[in-house]
Amino acid sequence: MNCQLCPRQCGVDRAAGQVGYCRMGATIMAARAALHFWEEPCISGIGGSGTVFFSGCNLRCIYCQNHEISTAGKGYPVTPQRLREIFYELIEQGAENINLVTPTHFVPQIAEALREKLPVPVIYNCGGYESVETLRLLDGLVDIYLPDMKYSDASLAARLSAAPDYPEVAERAIAEMFRQTGGQVYDGRGRLLSGVQVRHMVLPGFLENTYGVLDWFSSRYRKAGVGFSLMSQFTPTPACQSEPTLRRRLNPEEYERAVDYMYLCGITTGFVQELSSANEEYIPAFNGMGILPIRRIK
Repeated sequence: MNCQLCPRQCGVDRAAGQVGYCRMGATIMAARAALHFWEEPCISGIGGSGTVFFSGCNLRCIYCQNHEISTAGKGYPVTPQRLREIFYELIEQGAENINLVTPTHFVPQIAEALREKLPVPVIYNCGGYESVETLRLLDGLVDIYLPDMKYSDASLAARLSAAPDYPEVAERAIAEMFRQTGGQVYDGRGRLLSGVQVRHMVLPGFLENTYGVLDWFSSRYRKAGVGFSLMSQFTPTPACQSEPTLRRRLNPEEYERAVDYMYLCGITTGFVQELSSANEEYIPAFNGMGILPIRRIK
């Protein structure tokens, strides 16, 4: 079957061994499964988020911090059955939830692993460049959506992520996520149980793009029970050399202006970051961890 899972609709036959725009075939590939403590407090909680990083990506962001797995293809093959076992192993370690990072191109296999409800919330953690039709396959299986809203500027999306249609695609995708979950629901300990938390990372030199994202969120979701995370963790990568302003980290003045604008927009439900979060120490090592040992795929 020709793959139409993401907005690229590249149409390759991944089941026959062809590789899509995401650089992945039909077999689930994952690079790390471990407790993760660096998400928003309502997600990491005390026990950590049971995070599974999937290999491949349908975006080509030149500033990607996870390029080892998003573009270089590092990862290990996993069956849907083994994936479900990994979920339970993470839960046994104290995971507050199961956090699926960059899962778009493996949605049918992940849906199979989630057919029976898990005892903790399931998070779909993505870049925001999603097909509404694919998201509908997850209706009732995902409790929390954690999408990026990277761009309000289509030309910048084309330049930095090879996705000129990103703003309109992400807006439709987030609307579908909200349709599925509704407003955020927390438990008595401040843990997010269901809902949507939109993330935006401020890029050095591109504050107008951030202002556009904040304007959009304020007009659409400010009073809808959707959370917002304004992130300062941008860290330059070697690929950023082609963009002069991306050769450096965000400076305090830029981030303060972004935070001030967020408050001017009336956005008060969510999170901001310390500038110290822009550090390579927070980039996980993609060493398999809970994914290994790998069960033979039959």
